[in-house]
Amino acid sequence: MKKIRDKIERQILHADRKWKELPAKHQRLFTKLFLAGYCIITILVLISIFITTANDNNTMSISHITTISDHTAVKRSAQDNKEGATIKKTDR
Repeated sequence: MKKIRDKIERQILHADRKWKELPAKHQRLFTKLFLAGYCIITILVLISIFITTANDNNTMSISHITTISDHTAVKRSAQDNKEGATIKKTDR
């Protein structure tokens, strides 16, 4: 685990060194490009959310929640009904 942490630390220091070696003009340009990309992605996500929520056919279906145990209980009762039709019960 320590080797991984040391390797990550070296990579971060290397990237930081490379960033500081860039001229200030290039640093500003890259910062502006990253910010512009972030803003574009944010705007696209907000537009997508607005479009999906603004649709008229966007309805929510509310129904009973069924679980796996409910399904097995239904199958078991259906099987009991099938077996019960062929087997006659006797009263004591």
